[in-house]
Amino acid sequence: MLTPPSIRQEDLRARRRTAPAPATVKSTLVGVSETMLWTLYDRACEARRDDGILVDPDSVRICDAIDYDFIGHFGEPIGAFAARAAEIDQLLKRWLKRHPDGLIVSLGEGLETQARRVDNGRMRWLTVDLPDAIELREQFLPSSRRFNHIAASVFEPAWINGIESGPDVFIVVQGLFMYLEPETVKRLFIQVVKHFPGAEIAFDVIPRWFSQLTLWGINQTQSYRLPPMPWGINSDEIAALLHSWSLDIAALSVLEYRIPRGWPKVTEDLFRMNPLTRRHLPCLVHMKVRQQ
Repeated sequence: MLTPPSIRQEDLRARRRTAPAPATVKSTLVGVSETMLWTLYDRACEARRDDGILVDPDSVRICDAIDYDFIGHFGEPIGAFAARAAEIDQLLKRWLKRHPDGLIVSLGEGLETQARRVDNGRMRWLTVDLPDAIELREQFLPSSRRFNHIAASVFEPAWINGIESGPDVFIVVQGLFMYLEPETVKRLFIQVVKHFPGAEIAFDVIPRWFSQLTLWGINQTQSYRLPPMPWGINSDEIAALLHSWSLDIAALSVLEYRIPRGWPKVTEDLFRMNPLTRRHLPCLVHMKVRQQ
């Protein structure tokens, strides 16, 4: 499903070169905010590979500059977060062809470098995240005329009220909903859908079994325990649930993203072959809000 960009090998190698890293930065992130380092590490490692599915020199640059035991905390990366990011990249690039001057709003973005990967030179990008996350992000991805940051909780109304609603808005919620309580997800979802008629929204979900594991307590490595992820939903339940939350959904698709290689890919492929287990894999949701 996911294929590397169709560019010549010498261009690919050139794009993967990174600028010299700035002075080493120590991370003081904890809890859910610390997970931005996990996704950063996965993307950076994938971007370093000659056969990688993601061209992301900014993630490599940032990862190299942060003083943190990435492998000790997160182990060997499998490329799942890179695959997720690459799939959302494609959604955004297709949308930008129709809305070249559009606004993309990314909630809880952390150190995601998606804006740089999909930039068409005209779009605008708004990152909304907690103050500690924005403080770290600003050291590597400073705001500019087209790329802005709001240091606030996604539940504060100021960021929503400051955006003019319309079809030229795309909301990305990557790696956030699973860390919220189900009722909190519902409240934020309804709020966004109500305020942005005509907009498109993309977010990822985890299955129920994995959510339950994190509530029981599960370690990624001996040094890192995953934070609780209270909201999980199986892929065949998504459409009915979201339509019960809002009557303003004009279109909805559940999309796959696939681990690129190795034994995790083999395991995932076996899950996908069986209709009874396919529903228990992480996935993406892409939807369009009805124009009023």
